[in-house]
Amino acid sequence: MRLTRALHSRTDEQVAIIAGGPIAQIYNCRVLRNHRLEHDDVWFQDGRIINPTSLYGLRNPDSRIDARGLIVAPGLVDVQLNGAFGYDFSFNKSDIATCLDVVSRGVLLQGCTSFCPTTVSSDSETYHSVLPNLGRRPGSLKNGAESLGAHVEGPFMNPKKKGAHDVSCLRSAPNGLADFDECYGLDNLRNYVAYMTVAPEVDGVLEAIPQLISECQIGISQGHSVATSEVACQAHAGGARMITHLFNAMTSFHHRDPGIVGLLSASRSSECLKLDANGVPIPEQDLAESATVFYGLICDGIHVHPSAVKIAYNSHPAGAVLVTDAMGAMGLPDGHYKLGNMPVVVGPKADVKGCPRAALIQGTDTLAGSIVTLIECVRNFRAFTQCSIVEAVEAATLRPAQMLGIERRKGTLDYGADADIIFLSDELYVQQVFVRGELATPDTVRSD
Repeated sequence: MRLTRALHSRTDEQVAIIAGGPIAQIYNCRVLRNHRLEHDDVWFQDGRIINPTSLYGLRNPDSRIDARGLIVAPGLVDVQLNGAFGYDFSFNKSDIATCLDVVSRGVLLQGCTSFCPTTVSSDSETYHSVLPNLGRRPGSLKNGAESLGAHVEGPFMNPKKKGAHDVSCLRSAPNGLADFDECYGLDNLRNYVAYMTVAPEVDGVLEAIPQLISECQIGISQGHSVATSEVACQAHAGGARMITHLFNAMTSFHHRDPGIVGLLSASRSSECLKLDANGVPIPEQDLAESATVFYGLICDGIHVHPSAVKIAYNSHPAGAVLVTDAMGAMGLPDGHYKLGNMPVVVGPKADVKGCPRAALIQGTDTLAGSIVTLIECVRNFRAFTQCSIVEAVEAATLRPAQMLGIERRKGTLDYGADADIIFLSDELYVQQVFVRGELATPDTVRSD
């Protein structure tokens, strides 16, 4: 009777909390919230962060978790992951479901609670085969890290900046949207893809960008490109608000034409006017977040020199998004692997200080993605830029979530967000991982 009266006199939020499942409280911690570390608690229920002030006098926590003074932060978000643990999202077509399971469970234990499975340039048959398996899937102890939808990197990119992509798969779009439909299937883009990397200077691509955004509701990133600053700004104005692995596979910065790198100034400049789907300029007061340029950085100490990382960050700190761009050898020893159809050799890179391990296309000096983990990128980023712990962690949590437009539920510990949580030491090593409020350990992350 008392519970019934309480339910009738409370808000909808309170009713849901009172009637919901077990409540957990994390205490004795420093919580990353509101762009700072606060001495506070984190409460969650049914996989969501909840507001404890709604509970006063109604319910006590069913369990209390002592964080032992550690940092409590949102789970890491990797928006560019080609594969790991011997699996590749473009190569393992016949066992793509197993591929997703193995990678998702493995990266979860590293502190990455959500990610975009990434495909490299492939033939049309590959996209039609794998994309339906790489769409959005919630995180759990069974599923592993959440799939946020695929990132299709290519094949609409410039052969001059193909990187580790198979040049025979690259293509242009003289027929506009019809060529994208033939390549991926527009329904596959709508249903399974979070964002796409394209080179805007490739025939037909620039004009297709606003259509792809409006028709398929996906994000567009510029990369593997020799675009001039003018073309890059036109693509940004059309809605391409991301840059794929800044500095890698694009024209180097030049003071007379900075190319895509010049977009780092776009958020504070009227040079790149943003247009709506009909090509009409958006009023300045409506730009706000939509004008921000987000740029991926592979902070493994090989892909981008630490000084270049620092220059980019100092130029546009709010746009920095740490990515691994990891391939199938991540988490495994030196040896021979695949990135899509390209053979890859992993071993020490003698021309880099310290001879770190690197993945190279066999018989070349071309980097084939990385073998770094996302939390290693966070530590490297802080060392390279001398930024704060908060800034380093947000570059792998809040910023990628903002890039994908999901910052209300990912990359944050705000009330209502998913209870994807990590405990970190002051040296930024992962101590514990929760996915949707469940503790993830090698024993609890299921492989059945």
